[in-house]
Amino acid sequence: MQIDVLIEEGLEFPLDPAWLQSVIEKILTGEGLPPNVEISLLITDQQRIQALNREYRGLDRPTDVLSFSFAEQKPEAEAEAFIGPPDGLVHLGEIVISLPQAEEQAREAGHSLTREMALLTTHGILHILGYDHERSSEAAAEMQARQDRIQADLGKEIE
Repeated sequence: MQIDVLIEEGLEFPLDPAWLQSVIEKILTGEGLPPNVEISLLITDQQRIQALNREYRGLDRPTDVLSFSFAEQKPEAEAEAFIGPPDGLVHLGEIVISLPQAEEQAREAGHSLTREMALLTTHGILHILGYDHERSSEAAAEMQARQDRIQADLGKEIE
C-alpha cells in the first residue's frame, strides 16, 4: 500500500505521520482492500479546508474532514473493460483534515487528538469506499456501525 501523509507547511503537527500511515493501512486491510492501493491524507488549516469546502461542496465554512474519491463509478459492463493504471496502483483518493478543527473537537469530546485523528481518518476512508451518511438514515446507521467497529478494532492505538 502506498499511503502518503502530507502536512501543510507551517503547521506544527504533534503526532507521528508514520502512526497515521499505520492506522490507514490497518483500516484499508480490515476493509479487505488489496495491497496495490494508494491513498493520501493532507493535514491542513481552517482557511484551506474552508476554501475546499466552498469550492467542492458549496459550503462556505470550515469543516473537520473532506474526502475526494478517485474511483470512477462505472456501469458494471464498462468496469470489466477498465484497464488498470500503468503503475499498478489503484488510486483511491484523498482525505483532507483540518488540524485546528480536530484539536477543538478532541477538547470538546474530552479525548485525545490521537483518537480524534483516527476517527476523522476512518470517516474519510469510509466516504472514499462509498459509505454516505447523508443519503439516508439507514446509510448513516450503516456508516456509523462500520466506523464504530473500526475504532474498536484499533483499540489501544487510539487512546
